[in-house]
Amino acid sequence: IFRYEVLVDLRHFSSRYTLDVLKMFGNIKWFFSLSLGSLFLAFVIASVDNTDPYKVLGVQKYASFQDIRRAYKHLAKIWHPDKSEHPEASKEFVKIKQAYELISDPDRRRMYDQHGIRNEDAHYFSSRSDFYRSKTSSDQFENFFGKQFNMDNDISFYHRISITTKNYEKHIVPKSETTPYMVIFYNDWCFLCIRLINSFKKLINALEPLGINFATVNAAYEPALLKKSGVSSIPSLVLVLDGHCYIYRGNIYTLAKIKEFIRKKMPYATTQRINDDNVDAFLGGWIDNRVRALIFEPRNQTRLQYLISAYAYRYRVAFGTVQLNTSKSERIQSMYEVNSSLDTLLIFNEDSSRPHATVSSANIPSKTLNDVISSNQYLLLPRLSSQQVMEGVCPVEWSQPRKRLCVILITENNDSHNNARIAFRNIALQTEYSRERVRFAYIFKEKQKDFINSITRGSKDGQLSEIVIIWRRDHTHIRYEWIKGLHLSWDISLYASNQDFINVTQKHLDNTIQRLLKTSESFAYETYVNNLFDEHAQTLISIWLSKLRYTSEYFMDNLEKEHILAALSLLGTIIFMFAVGYAMVYFVRIEEENLKEKGQLGGNKGFLVKQNRNNPELKLHELRAEKYNGMVRLLKPGCRTIILVTDLKTRTKLIPEFHKAVWPYRKSKTLLFGHMLIEKGLLWYSELLRLSLCESKTLSINPRNCVGTVLALNGHRKYFCMYHAKHPESIRNGKSLVKMTKQLQRNTTDPEIGTFVEINSDDSDFEPKILLEENLLDGLSNWLDRLFEGTTQRYNINYWPDFPTK
Repeated sequence: IFRYEVLVDLRHFSSRYTLDVLKMFGNIKWFFSLSLGSLFLAFVIASVDNTDPYKVLGVQKYASFQDIRRAYKHLAKIWHPDKSEHPEASKEFVKIKQAYELISDPDRRRMYDQHGIRNEDAHYFSSRSDFYRSKTSSDQFENFFGKQFNMDNDISFYHRISITTKNYEKHIVPKSETTPYMVIFYNDWCFLCIRLINSFKKLINALEPLGINFATVNAAYEPALLKKSGVSSIPSLVLVLDGHCYIYRGNIYTLAKIKEFIRKKMPYATTQRINDDNVDAFLGGWIDNRVRALIFEPRNQTRLQYLISAYAYRYRVAFGTVQLNTSKSERIQSMYEVNSSLDTLLIFNEDSSRPHATVSSANIPSKTLNDVISSNQYLLLPRLSSQQVMEGVCPVEWSQPRKRLCVILITENNDSHNNARIAFRNIALQTEYSRERVRFAYIFKEKQKDFINSITRGSKDGQLSEIVIIWRRDHTHIRYEWIKGLHLSWDISLYASNQDFINVTQKHLDNTIQRLLKTSESFAYETYVNNLFDEHAQTLISIWLSKLRYTSEYFMDNLEKEHILAALSLLGTIIFMFAVGYAMVYFVRIEEENLKEKGQLGGNKGFLVKQNRNNPELKLHELRAEKYNGMVRLLKPGCRTIILVTDLKTRTKLIPEFHKAVWPYRKSKTLLFGHMLIEKGLLWYSELLRLSLCESKTLSINPRNCVGTVLALNGHRKYFCMYHAKHPESIRNGKSLVKMTKQLQRNTTDPEIGTFVEINSDDSDFEPKILLEENLLDGLSNWLDRLFEGTTQRYNINYWPDFPTK
């Protein structure tokens, strides 16, 4: 594999050195040793446990060293093989120990948080780095290529932060939702990659303090990731934002160019421009459960580190930027006494009259900015609107002496409960407990039905505006207790305006919280809950709009001049074709109108044409030898073929009459209509009659007498029905009509009989009249009705005779 990659990447070398490179890697023993070593390393990496160490220890990613050590000691006591009888105790203990060793080391924890690299991965990359460094040292380059190629060839720079496809999908993509990542695609045998090492080092030193993480990918070892990101050349710089890849198309890797590229790719709604006109609406919009932050700058363009911080906390904090020293921001500047020459950050909660936190500096560092925002990213009384908010407001604490309580008001999302929330917010503001131990929040009952249903034990029949205190032991296990003991109803919305009731409620809350914070006290109930419903999740329309926006940006970034010209040419061709077609239709319409005015075109012709288009056609197929199987023998069950027998002389007269008779049945999908020349099918017809009569000798038939016969053939069940004007079945029908006429004539009580029957009819027996060719199909319509009613005579045969080919 390695040899193949080296051969592929020879395109980066000069052609006259290709032979020397091939000789350098021609040692077959070294090749097999390297192959076996690569396979062994791949096996080692595949066998590494990829469990999240934070989840193993049950701590947050921002947990301190003391919290990590405390969690490790607690779990070690539980899962130590000498103290636990669980069959998986030893495995769990090893997993806990490895997780503690990983995140207790600051350097290894930083590598894992930024790149998802564990100790095993780091050893793998370090080994690969040492190998490549030994093979690409300056001495070997000088020996093979001369001193003119001597440059900064510290290829280990790429290897130290190199990631695999698995690391990318498991760590980079999820973290890119809050942290921008710059991924460098390189190749160990790419001269341009080696030349740009110094440029990339400068970029990392300048952009990492702003909050941008870097990683590298060896394109030769990760072709799937190379294709997925859309990279077409090496080296390439790719910005990963919210799981999307944006390729830097420039040829100059300067800090100013890269900063401008990142700024353009930031989401357009990361910050909002604020002035005197919209500041009140902006600060009063905290109903969306987000803190408000104002960034004052004496410049028109916002600093990149501020945009990155706004991007990281965009789900918890709404950011607005204010340009100082302009007429549109004078009122804001004087209201909050902002220094006009310094950058200032103001953070507001529900109270917009004064900021909750303030930072001022000529250039606020990213770490200071993130620390201040992280400490004040929740409102004074936040709403538990998602599991992420739950984790931040009511974090997990397994230790009973250090348990954290969360006091939750159960309410509804309507204006009638605003007074209850205001009163509860005042109680939270006046509490003396530390926010590290006790937090106040509220929840919408109709939004979080699963959570409310899990804690219904002990509540007053699900009554709204109740207060519950919970202690989260872990992510699913909680202990809780409802506030009770007062003689008043706990429907705070009815008593929110009563200050005495608020004071009593606050006193009772303080007593209950003080009691539950004691180590010896226990909660009344415990239960298991699922994750909260995310009330801020994107709707289907928002998801499609974001995908459409990303697709448009992708095409704008990847379309070049020749692509645009080709697309414009195709679009122009389509427009031209439509224009020509419209012009032709227009001129045809004008010509039709002119012909109508001259009287050369009937007025209803267009209507007839449209009517014919809407009505289904009725096709009559001629029964011949090549069509015989399809029309008769291979018919599907339930299908029939109706055939008219004609000759050359009468076909022009009989076919139109037959077409008229069968026209009402044209929409049926089980009927097939056709005609047959008796001159071609006489032998077949005579054989068909012989089989139906069970005669052994050949019948002698006059072809002239067969004209006008209609056959209904059922190919699947092997029978047919016959119509002919002289057929006994038709004559019998005529005699029955004459008999009915005579009975009506004898009825003298009805004076109106003559309206329907001729009174002076001859009483002689029914005698058929002379039959003319144009009258052969007069009774076909009635026969067809009886055919589909199933009252006609059926003639069964054993098989279908062959149709003559000549």
